[in-house]
Amino acid sequence: MLTRLIIYVACFLKTSPYYKNTKRFFYDLLENPDSRIKSRFDVVMICLVLFSVFLLIYEVDTQLTRIDVLIERVLITLFIIEYLLRAWLYNDVHKIILAHHEKASYLNSPFRWGEVIRLILSKKIEYMLAPLAVIDLLAILPSYRPLGMLRVLLIFRLFKLFRYFKSLKLFAEVLDSKRFELYTLAVFLGFLIFIGSTGIYFFEHSVNGKQVGSLFDAVYWSIVTVSSVGYGDIAPQTTGGRLVAMALILTGLVVISFFISIIVSAVNDRMHGLRENSIYAELKRYESFVIICGFGRVGRHIALQLQKHQQHFVVIDNKEVNALKARRLGYLVIHADASKNDVLINVGINNRAAAVLCTTGDDVVNVYITLTSRYLNPAIRIISRANSQDNVKKLYQAGADNVIQPFEIAAMAVAEYIGQPVAFEAILGIIREEKQFIMETLPVHSDSVIDGMNIAEVDFERRKLMLVGVVSANPVHRKHKNSYKLKNQHFYFNPEPYFVLRAGDLLVVLGREVGIAYFREQLEKSRYKSGRRR
Repeated sequence: MLTRLIIYVACFLKTSPYYKNTKRFFYDLLENPDSRIKSRFDVVMICLVLFSVFLLIYEVDTQLTRIDVLIERVLITLFIIEYLLRAWLYNDVHKIILAHHEKASYLNSPFRWGEVIRLILSKKIEYMLAPLAVIDLLAILPSYRPLGMLRVLLIFRLFKLFRYFKSLKLFAEVLDSKRFELYTLAVFLGFLIFIGSTGIYFFEHSVNGKQVGSLFDAVYWSIVTVSSVGYGDIAPQTTGGRLVAMALILTGLVVISFFISIIVSAVNDRMHGLRENSIYAELKRYESFVIICGFGRVGRHIALQLQKHQQHFVVIDNKEVNALKARRLGYLVIHADASKNDVLINVGINNRAAAVLCTTGDDVVNVYITLTSRYLNPAIRIISRANSQDNVKKLYQAGADNVIQPFEIAAMAVAEYIGQPVAFEAILGIIREEKQFIMETLPVHSDSVIDGMNIAEVDFERRKLMLVGVVSANPVHRKHKNSYKLKNQHFYFNPEPYFVLRAGDLLVVLGREVGIAYFREQLEKSRYKSGRRR
C-alpha cells in the first residue's frame, strides 16, 4: 500500500505543472547563470553573508542584543533553506523511483526499496561532498553556539562568496582543473614539512627548549620557513638546525615557484574562457546584434560601418591574428570556429541575433557557417560572401538569404562607369557617407506613370539622378545583360536605355536627397491622378 502511494506521488510530481514551475523558479533563482533574478539574488546573498560575518566578529568583544541574535538566526535560517533547496535541485528523487518502478514492471521483478533508497542517498551525498556544498555546510556550523570550537569555521562563511562572485568561482574552477598538480605539490610539501619539523625538533629541543618546546613549535617553524616568511621568533641555535633551515629555505623557493607556475598556467588556460564568458554576458544585454563570421578585409569594413551606425555586433574568427586585430579595435570577439554548433548557440543565434554575415575568404567555410546557422535558426537572416560564381548557387542552397560577390560588383562598376568620373565620385560619396549623395529604392507600382516606360523615356539624367540598377522578379527582364542573381529576384546593374520597367520592379537610384524626394513626389502624384481617372 505504501509503495503504491509513493509511486502515485512520484507520477503526480512528474506530470504536475505546478511542481515543474516551482522547480524552474528555484533553478533560475539559484543555478541558472542566464537568469536575471539570479544576479539580483547573488547581490542580496553577498550582502547577507558579509553582514553575518560582521555580526560574528562583533560578538567577539561585545555582547549581542536580542535583536542581533534574532537577525543572526534569520540569516542562518536563510542559509539552511538555500542549502536544502540546492540539494533538492541537484536531482529528482521521483525520477529515480519511477525509473526503478518501470524497470521492475518490465522485468516482472519485485520493487526493491533498498536499492532505490541507496541510489537516492548516494546522489544526495554526492552533492553534499561537492566543494561548494561543503563550504555551505561549514558556513552554517559556526552559528551553533554550544560548540564554541566550531567558531573557527567562520572563515568558510567568507568562502561561501565563491558561489556569488563569478571571478571567485572561476578561480575555484582554475584550482580544480589543476587538482592533480596541486595534490602532488601538497604531498611533497607535507613530506618536506614533516622532515623539517622532525629535524629541527631533534636538533633544537634539547638545546633551545624555550623556543622549540614541542613538536607543534617545530611544525610551526617549518611552515614559516618553507614559505620564506621567516618571522624570526624561532631561530636555530645548533649547526644541524641551521642546516635544516637552509635546506627548507631553498626547497621552499622551489615549491613556491612550482605553485606559481601551476596557477599561472591554469589562469592562462582559462583566460580564453573567461574572456568569452564576459562577451556572452555583454551580448545578453543587447536587444539585437549582428554576428560577423570572419574578420578579413570585408569583415573589417562591415564592422566599421556597423560601428558608425551604432549597431551592436560580435566578431567570430578562428584565426588568432584576425581576432587580435578585432580586439585591438575594441570589438567583441570570439576566437573560435563559427561553423561549430556550440559556438553559435553560446553567442545567441537563437535569442537576440538579428543576422549572420558570412564574410570569410573561403567559400567552403562560408557554406558550412550558412548550413549551421540555418539549421540552428531557420528564421534568421543570413548574408554570405561568395568569391567564386560557381559557389553562389551552393550558398543559396545552404540557406543564405543573400549572396554578395564584392569583387564581381567592383569589376562591374569599373567596366560600366570607366568613362564617367562623376558616377565614380557619386559611388564613393555613398561609400564614404558624404551627405550630398544618397542611394534610395523607388518601387514601380501598377498605376504609376513609369509603368511600361523604358529607361530612356524616364530620362534620369534630366532629373539629375543616376539609375544604379533595377531589382526585379519579372522573367521578362531575363534577356538583359549585367544580371546579378538574388535569392528570388535579379539585380540588373546599369540597365540599357531600352529596358522596360514593369510593375513590381525596384529602382535603385543615386543622387541628392532633394532630387530623389522630388522624383518620388512626382510618382505619387501620377498614381493619385491615375486613381481619380478610374
